[in-house]
Amino acid sequence: MVFSSLIFLYVFLPICLIAVWLTSSIRLQNAILLTASLFFYAWGEPVYIILLLITTLVIWLCGLFLGKARTTAGRRGFLVAAIIISLSSLLYFKYTGFLVEIFNLLPFVNLPVPRISLPIGISFYTFQALTYIIDLYRGEIKIQRSYARFLLYVSLFPQLIAGPIVRYADVEKELHRRKITLEGMSAGITRFLGGLAKKVLIANYASEIVELCLESEHFAQVSSATAILGMVAFAIQIYFDFSGYSDMAIGLGLMFGFHFLENFRYPYIATTITEFWRRWHISLSTFFRDYVYIPLGGNRRFRLRNTFLVWFLTGLWHGANINFVLWGLYYFLLLMFERALILPYKEKIPRLLGHLWTMLAVLVGWSLFYFTDMGRLQTFWTRIFSPGLAGFADIEARILWKQHILFILVAALFSTPLLHWLRKRLSRPLRQLQTSPLGGILQTAGVLILLLISTAALVASSYNPFLYFRF
Repeated sequence: MVFSSLIFLYVFLPICLIAVWLTSSIRLQNAILLTASLFFYAWGEPVYIILLLITTLVIWLCGLFLGKARTTAGRRGFLVAAIIISLSSLLYFKYTGFLVEIFNLLPFVNLPVPRISLPIGISFYTFQALTYIIDLYRGEIKIQRSYARFLLYVSLFPQLIAGPIVRYADVEKELHRRKITLEGMSAGITRFLGGLAKKVLIANYASEIVELCLESEHFAQVSSATAILGMVAFAIQIYFDFSGYSDMAIGLGLMFGFHFLENFRYPYIATTITEFWRRWHISLSTFFRDYVYIPLGGNRRFRLRNTFLVWFLTGLWHGANINFVLWGLYYFLLLMFERALILPYKEKIPRLLGHLWTMLAVLVGWSLFYFTDMGRLQTFWTRIFSPGLAGFADIEARILWKQHILFILVAALFSTPLLHWLRKRLSRPLRQLQTSPLGGILQTAGVLILLLISTAALVASSYNPFLYFRF
């Protein structure tokens, strides 16, 4: 089941909300949410719910034993056991085929490559569960003695499939006590519908442009301008798709009394690559920073090695394919270059120039991310640097750019904090309007209109899951 589906919007979510609203008992609310979350996950993959249950049970038991251990060695042993067991399942399902392909590169090795179906959300819920056991070992949180509560933390349906990666410390108190308020409900609905609109009105439309430009049967003959349009559209698609999902997850959390941290802060306004990664997929970046980079020594020792390992793992986390590894290493090299030659002179570099450099570098990175086939990646860059017979911009390219340039500009505008800035500048009159009867009517009407437009788009479109479901 996905958030951007009619059955979720008009059946699953209303039933779940009404059931939770009808009770004031946290224990009963947790039971309802846990049942709903397991049903939500089992809707698409009923078999792999067993893997989810086993992974959470193992880490929860290791947490109990870790708390009872009297020696540092014993505590460390249960931590290592939890990490190895949980990562082993991730390694098997996600990377077995990739590892076999690598072994097959050796002389006289020709092993059959297994085709193992990847459980949805396994990378997200595995990392999320690991934050609990690691923080417990560090003494930053208390033991969760209820398996049901721990399972709810990991499987809570708003963030189960594609994040954000929620640390146990961030919701520890809310698992035991929280309030569902009208203010939180209103903010949650607005945030959710904003994310839904990002997905169905912008990301899905951008995906159609990507298909036209980068997945055509005559891709090898497309012009440079067509290839560039396709990659620009993909940059729009992946941002609005993933940030839209995060907005929907945060909004759903608010509806049920949970407060998840932000996962995106307008990354396309960044003026450096370093700033870009402080704004993009924040929960993953902070996970690698706090659980890999800093424990390895951070900036204090072996900084180059630590940075290399983080970006190698970041690339590998996104997929079992060489293009994702190259994507991660590409950012490692970019950040090293920027750290040495750009950041020391950042104050002297015009913001516009820094922004243009950053966006160009990000677009190059998205080409590595998009093409899992190295042959098609090579063809793409051949089209960029060697237009060939089609030239830089043939008739098809001119038509495509003319048809979609307005959409590109509007999407670019919505990727900036312009609306946030306007709300801030107009905060006083907006506050006065919201407290008036007219303001309530206008807000309700706006929410309903956004829901109707998004619903119409869903009815008219074919099934289009979120991009990060594949990770």
